[in-house]
Amino acid sequence: MEEVAKHNTKDDCWVVLYGKAYDLTKFARVHPGGAKLITDAAGMDATAQFDPIHPKDIMDKLLKPALTMGVVDPKTIKPEHVAKAPEKHKAAPKKKKAAASAASEEVEEFKKPPLAAMLNCFDFESVARETMEPQAWGYYSSGGDDEITLRDNHLAFQRITMRPRILVNVREIDMTTTILGVPASIPLYFTATALAKLAHQEGEVAIVKAAKKAGVPYMLPTLSSYTLDEMLAARAPGQEVFSQLYVNPERSRSEEYVKKLEEAGVRALFVTVDAPQLGRREKDMRNKFTQQGSDVQGDDETEGEVDRSQGATRAISSYIDPGLCWDDVPWLKSITKMKVLLKGVQCGEDA
Repeated sequence: MEEVAKHNTKDDCWVVLYGKAYDLTKFARVHPGGAKLITDAAGMDATAQFDPIHPKDIMDKLLKPALTMGVVDPKTIKPEHVAKAPEKHKAAPKKKKAAASAASEEVEEFKKPPLAAMLNCFDFESVARETMEPQAWGYYSSGGDDEITLRDNHLAFQRITMRPRILVNVREIDMTTTILGVPASIPLYFTATALAKLAHQEGEVAIVKAAKKAGVPYMLPTLSSYTLDEMLAARAPGQEVFSQLYVNPERSRSEEYVKKLEEAGVRALFVTVDAPQLGRREKDMRNKFTQQGSDVQGDDETEGEVDRSQGATRAISSYIDPGLCWDDVPWLKSITKMKVLLKGVQCGEDA
């Protein structure tokens, strides 16, 4: 640990995570929470503040092997070597005026309603807005640029109308089906979303269990908050899952990941093809700006090293190969016996 402690500046930044030392000098500039969160932990063990959101193996996914500097003997880590977790930024509580006078105000704390009180998806969304940290909410809820497509997606569902047929016996209704050969209680599945710990500490592990209880398949995300091993271990006996794949610029990493999925009995591989680079999420970017604005007006600002370009999407983009194209489809089929699907086809010409 004494060697790690020597690398304690923004220009020479080593950080210990789960017993391994990493050189995060360059990665800090594209960190979704801003460089300061990493550089403040330069030369220290940041596992405690890293763990609530990220999986244990995220750095092995994002960084080149050469940036893993080695294993740190836990006996050499002293209390002064452990980075303190930053204060959480919560949304400002809503205020209501007291009946007596407008001058006296009291804070009305939001109380999460019971699960049974949330009747539709919009109910969950409104509660999430109140309970999640601003950075997490900004990442989950944002769309690209002016969010025109996001709004149109909402409107598209409103344009779907029913053509009711009459005099059909509906005394007993069976909605069970199969999806790629996997039984489902309804014709839906839980799709992959990154970094589930941003919403809840149990993250993807809880979703695996919920999918089993609901009787539907779950698509494991590549960029999860829990490791692949932890998600697979959460399965109940006989539970079948799919997996989503972001193809990495270093194809050997993707091949190793796919091999692990196949050995674990994952039924199908969904390759994301509509995100060679993640979009410019302005809500996410603004949230990042307001959270660190007062902290980065010094040297980093004057030297032009403050990265405010992509918010929480930036680090994810660094994992994705922007060169993925049709020529890679035969390679994808060759590395696995699983069913391979292209996730994100949006027009008839590509289909």
